[in-house]
Amino acid sequence: MAQRLLEPDTSTWSGRLRRRRPPLKLLAAVAALAIALPVGAQLAGMFPALSATFAPKTVDRGPAPLMAALSDISEYHAATGTFQVLVDIERDTPHIPALISGERTTLFATGHVDALVDLSGLGPDRVNASADQSAVTFTLPPARLAPSTLDPAATRVVGRERGVVERLAGVLQNNPVDDEDLYQLAARKLDETARASDLTARAEANTRDMLTSLARSLGYEQVTVTFGEPL
Repeated sequence: MAQRLLEPDTSTWSGRLRRRRPPLKLLAAVAALAIALPVGAQLAGMFPALSATFAPKTVDRGPAPLMAALSDISEYHAATGTFQVLVDIERDTPHIPALISGERTTLFATGHVDALVDLSGLGPDRVNASADQSAVTFTLPPARLAPSTLDPAATRVVGRERGVVERLAGVLQNNPVDDEDLYQLAARKLDETARASDLTARAEANTRDMLTSLARSLGYEQVTVTFGEPL
């Protein structure tokens, strides 16, 4: 009996192994993916700009520009100065910490100022030529400064600190920050800076050079340009 147990089992099994079939949902998903990938690749090749169709676009819906007025210019822009100022304004509430109530704004402003010479009054009483047409004298008003013009590309708020009260008020009242007073103060500072510079002197020198060159091209050998009372 023991010998029979040690002999190898030479009997064959004629049955078949049963394999577990994958779920039908998985097969359907794989098949759909296999179909979608080549089809999607073909569509991408046929329509390379398809993704650009849904890209966000910016549309300017403003009205056409309107011409407000036309005017003749009788002033010679003889010089232009570029100036920069830093405006630092703080508004606080007495006896209350700035963290709770207060506001501080710092504006870095860049602006341009033109120096002008009025040529509208030039006439026989302001232009005197010698009898032999060899000398001429121009009498002009002194140069003046035009109001400063802020450069929006180079003017920006570089610092802003607001207390809790100001922040809550802005949110509850839907009141955005208004920096109009800050920009007006920056413009006034630019005007003051320009007045303290030599911009008007440079403008008068440039005007003198321009008129001298013009008169000499007309045959005058001696040219004198003086700046006196306004026209």
